[in-house]
Amino acid sequence: MVAPFAPKAGEIWTGSSHFAADQLKAGRLLEMPLVCKMAKDLWENRIHLTDRIARVLFNVAGHTMVLLHGFLKKSQATPSEELAVAKRRLQQLRSFS
Repeated sequence: MVAPFAPKAGEIWTGSSHFAADQLKAGRLLEMPLVCKMAKDLWENRIHLTDRIARVLFNVAGHTMVLLHGFLKKSQATPSEELAVAKRRLQQLRSFS
């Protein structure tokens, strides 16, 4: 089971989706260690919280960063179930466009 992604009160983020979105707006390429490409048109934003690690899987549509799925990491590899959720949501997003 995956724990829902929610920062604890007062928790300090050393990387965030806000930072990644700001970088995209400025036309900068997102790279490791902040962002990792997971699949075609699917990226992972790496967020280090005080005592845990969160990930947000996203897509970039034009000048918009579309957050597809967020979760807390419990192992080294990104679980395939988490990728499947993001890929399904990406397909849904494309069907609306």
